[in-house]
Amino acid sequence: MKPPELVTASKDELDAILALTRPTLPPQQYELLERVLGTFVHVMLALQNAKTSIKRLRKMLFGARTESKAKVLADHSGASPAAAPGPGSDGPSAASGLVVGVAPTPQNKAKPKPPGHGRIGAPAYRDAPVVKVDVADLKSGDLCPECAEGKVYGSPPRTIVKVIGQPPLAASIFELGRLRCRLCDAIFTAPMPGGGNTSPKYDHSCASMLALLRYGNGMPLHRLEGLQASLNVPLPDATQWEIVANAVPAPRAIRDELLRQAAQAPLIHLDDTTAQILSLRAERTRLEAAGQTPEAKAINTSALVAVLPQGRQVALYFTGYKHAGLNLADLLAQRASELAPPIQMSDALACNFVTTFMTIVAKCLSHGRRMFVNVVENFPQQCRHVIEVLAAVYAVDAHCRDEQLSPEQRLLHHQTHSGPPMKDLQRWMTEQLDQRLVEPNSGLGQALRYMLNHWSGLTLFLRQAGAPLDNNLCERILKRAIRHRRNSMFYKTRNGADIGDIYMSLITTAGLCGVNAFAYLNALLIHAQDVMANPARWLPWNYHEQPARAA
Repeated sequence: MKPPELVTASKDELDAILALTRPTLPPQQYELLERVLGTFVHVMLALQNAKTSIKRLRKMLFGARTESKAKVLADHSGASPAAAPGPGSDGPSAASGLVVGVAPTPQNKAKPKPPGHGRIGAPAYRDAPVVKVDVADLKSGDLCPECAEGKVYGSPPRTIVKVIGQPPLAASIFELGRLRCRLCDAIFTAPMPGGGNTSPKYDHSCASMLALLRYGNGMPLHRLEGLQASLNVPLPDATQWEIVANAVPAPRAIRDELLRQAAQAPLIHLDDTTAQILSLRAERTRLEAAGQTPEAKAINTSALVAVLPQGRQVALYFTGYKHAGLNLADLLAQRASELAPPIQMSDALACNFVTTFMTIVAKCLSHGRRMFVNVVENFPQQCRHVIEVLAAVYAVDAHCRDEQLSPEQRLLHHQTHSGPPMKDLQRWMTEQLDQRLVEPNSGLGQALRYMLNHWSGLTLFLRQAGAPLDNNLCERILKRAIRHRRNSMFYKTRNGADIGDIYMSLITTAGLCGVNAFAYLNALLIHAQDVMANPARWLPWNYHEQPARAA
């Protein structure tokens, strides 16, 4: 049997069919047909929303595809003539926004070849030692060995990069020679090279590497134990934990100093993701079994990114019962009272907002845009209009970034170039709902209502200097906690989660400041006593100055 052809229809077109058939059908049959078509419209709207949910599930299972404008709109550029048109159209389907059927797929275009040859130049290896090799038996000013007439002179060196592999942790065995007196039994032992007789078995660099692998890249300790065993350098997971935990006092002092400085920041990004702490789950189960109410049910990892006045970025992680809003309140408790309220950038979830401290609320424009991306298959014309307007706004912001405009100059530029299209977009979205051009309960209707309900926070960048467009900065650093959760699944205790948050905060902050996290942790552990006494001198952006000062 030939499959039925998919059709595109709107509610107005179905109403027109009913009007034509009413004179020719008996009242009972007409009422039945009206109910059948009404059921059809309801089911198609429900299927459109269900299709969006399935799409989100597919993203969770297989990862989200890019949400760039070119990718999102490429597959939906050939909308059917009967599909719902965009703003300013008088087409019949504009009345309801209902799309039934599938739009034709455009021809695949050849993907342009990415520019560049893909090679990594020597300047990228910033921390690699440079070995200078001179020409043997020849120096500048000598006669040329080839022609014996001209003189050679200095020329830019030829640079060759050599990369070697090594275990994450390597071991050396020292066999110290011993001599014994035949008469008095005195024993004379050779000293360790470099005077290392009193140094511990595990060097400070072991803690740095273990923390970087575990909390910077999400590698479970038992997996690293297997790797080390295969390389004939055994390192049990319990020993790894002991090394990392014993080295935490200096990093903890730095994290506390970062908390103090982040509390004074004029802009703070925040977001949450789920986490698991086994001891908290056991405690919650015990309290519920005893008929008591636990502190909270959800366990989260909150990420906060504070943008300091100098443009430096501080990343902080908190894992426990508290959500991002409460963690922000704890942070702002350390804020100087004479400072103005900071800008708080987050999504629109209620748990991100608390009334303990005043903040200037900015909401993520990418979250609003994503709601249209999720329903672009069902409403291609309307979603295209919204996505293109937001793309123009992001282009203006990119121009401000490229020109390195000050916050005040950026605000004026956005008001001039982004203000009018955003105002027109607000007017158009309001008309879609007020004039019933879009079904309110459809996916598009929900996206429009979200944008209009949170319009003030979504457009703060048009009124407040320094307000960002979105929360992408925080979402990017939150991926580190998500990767850790996917690989390790859980923390065992509150203390383990706290130590993980400390190392993760320092590693991420070092990365945001363009600092080698391994070298930074090494410096903290070598000078642990001075770090705990003067943590403000050992932050990622100024720690290079301290070893010379200490010497």
